[in-house]
Amino acid sequence: MPPQSNSVEQFDYIIVGAGSAGCVVASRLSENPSHRVLLLEAGGKDTNPWIHIPVGYFKTMHNPATDWCYLTEPDPGISGRSLQWPRGKVLGGSSSLNGLLYVRGQPQDYDHWAELGNHGWSYEDVLPFFKASEDQEQGENRFHGTGGPQKVSDLRLRRPIAEKFIAAAVECGIPYNPDCNGEVQEGVGYFQQTAYKGFRWSTAKGYLRPALKRPNLKLLTRAQALRLQFDGNRASGIQYQHQGEIHSANAKLEIILCAGSINSPQLLQCSGIGDPALLSSLDIQPVHSLKGVGKNLQDHLQIRLVYKTVDRTLNDELNHPLKMMGVGLQYILTRTGPMTLAASQVYIFTRSVPELDRPDIQFHMQPLSADKPGDGVHPFSAFTSSVCQLRPWSRGEVRIKTKDPLEYPEIHSGYLSDDRDCKVVVDAIKCARRIAAAPSLAPSLEEEFIPGSHYQSDEDVLQAAREFSQTIYHPVGTCKMGDDSEAVVDSKLRVHGIDGLRIADASIMPTIVSGNTNAPSIMIGEKAASMITES
Repeated sequence: MPPQSNSVEQFDYIIVGAGSAGCVVASRLSENPSHRVLLLEAGGKDTNPWIHIPVGYFKTMHNPATDWCYLTEPDPGISGRSLQWPRGKVLGGSSSLNGLLYVRGQPQDYDHWAELGNHGWSYEDVLPFFKASEDQEQGENRFHGTGGPQKVSDLRLRRPIAEKFIAAAVECGIPYNPDCNGEVQEGVGYFQQTAYKGFRWSTAKGYLRPALKRPNLKLLTRAQALRLQFDGNRASGIQYQHQGEIHSANAKLEIILCAGSINSPQLLQCSGIGDPALLSSLDIQPVHSLKGVGKNLQDHLQIRLVYKTVDRTLNDELNHPLKMMGVGLQYILTRTGPMTLAASQVYIFTRSVPELDRPDIQFHMQPLSADKPGDGVHPFSAFTSSVCQLRPWSRGEVRIKTKDPLEYPEIHSGYLSDDRDCKVVVDAIKCARRIAAAPSLAPSLEEEFIPGSHYQSDEDVLQAAREFSQTIYHPVGTCKMGDDSEAVVDSKLRVHGIDGLRIADASIMPTIVSGNTNAPSIMIGEKAASMITES
């Protein structure tokens, strides 16, 4: 056990986690010079150059220097497989590690949150916070802002196979839509990305770096939060490990957990907030009963279809040494080309069956193919058509297995545990195959490499989904917002039954948003900071 430091520092606010939301909260709260703010980050500084090169997620995911490298428990819904769950362990959190895609979700997502009793979270309520965060390359309008800390830009890479994919989608009745974050989400188009002039733009870069010039903000990296400390029913401080010692810090006003959908419930449980039966079984003295801590876990499960092509794709450029040199030179000289590649080029938001009132599936199209990030591309021409269900009914759980806060919790992903999800993924794969068979794309295809055209019946297609699916890295919901029996925070993000403690990260989502989760996490940070300063 490391030695205990005797000194206890005093702050107004303590923020745990310098990720997508935590950097936002730290920046906004420290704008008031009378507030002394401490920001704790378990990871290191964002000095790895691959963090700042968009395609660098191939190097930073699954790298323990920047990634928590979580592994889920074996899941019967995906043929008993365990999946790697990357989460950023570095300044900027997953905004320094993710695929850079800027997607807000659908207005109905937030209206649904409000309908669940979360006053102030309708689309019209949260839109101002999206806009306040944004510096949109396309300019300002009713849906977009300029001048905010978060740069949002258009892609700096286009490839012919992507244009054919877009044309094929249109032929299948999916409308072209140049902005999935505008008036409507439905359609096909090119993603926007959190980048600026060819570099990744994380929340560490946009929000935290300018804020660190303020003397009232203290940042500690490689500072692992261990347990919350209490004065009665008030969260009064935090115990953390830093430079080989255990330290304590007190918060005069509030502690804000921004540690994400794995770490935030883990810290609560290790601190005695959670299901008393679980805590007592691990010899943890319950402080407050909140049975929903760690429950309600949701994620987007992607089914990746890989098509071999007769056309050349990025695989050919990345497998050729001389062409690879050209790719590097193009980036150095112009900040364009394949090294600016986000996780995907083309999005589709559409309906798995026509009778639905809004899109329930999303495509990520890449002009390349690989088994997983970091493994290198396949040695043949190919592209990836990945499809995921936007609003799954299946639920999982994050649950500590020991009172040691340094030991990883169990992650039960719960994929495809609801029969309704099984039907949607089968329909989603059928939709992907219809696009591949459309006139603009079919002549360019050689074969369906993954999962393979021999999966034809609904039963076989579902089995393919169970065998070939992967996470799309969007875990949310484990400290859900609401007023029901499983809710952990209220609509002001205050932890039920505990004074002086809020949570502001993707774990508070009662239901997952219809799209990628980084932009909503930034919005949550913005809205949380606003509510804190107004209280």
